Amino acid sequence: MKFKLLITAAALVALAGTATAQVKPEDAIKWRQSGYAFMAWNMTRIKMNVEGAAYNKDEVIKAANAIQAVANSGMGALYLPGTDTGTGWEKTRVKPELWTNKETLGKVATAFGKEANEMAKVAAAGDAAATKEQFGKLAATCKGCHDEFKIKQ
Repeated sequence: MKFKLLITAAALVALAGTATAQVKPEDAIKWRQSGYAFMAWNMTRIKMNVEGAAYNKDEVIKAANAIQAVANSGMGALYLPGTDTGTGWEKTRVKPELWTNKETLGKVATAFGKEANEMAKVAAAGDAAATKEQFGKLAATCKGCHDEFKIKQ
């Protein structure tokens, strides 16, 4: 039984690697740009609620859950060799350091995932002040990654 499970797991890993290897660089760039644009929209939805006069808990929960889903989706797989330059929806703005500074990349990615997961938990509790505080922590992780790995326009 364990052997069968091991063979199945190995086959799934092989298939996942094959699927990623077949992705065209321009598609990988488009998909990651789309993911980040989607997260930016949802960050704006939260920001409008925590900084505005009216707080809509349901809107914040939806946005926080969307961000959490993207944060945990494995988007790192879209940073394939050959996607350091090129065009998706627009020219990529990723710095070459993303591929060489693995330690910092790991730190910013881990921090973002942690704060995105916490954002979803805090949003679900419905406390507007706590949500605003957590939103600040989440936004700081976005800025940290942008400062390290995104070319300024």
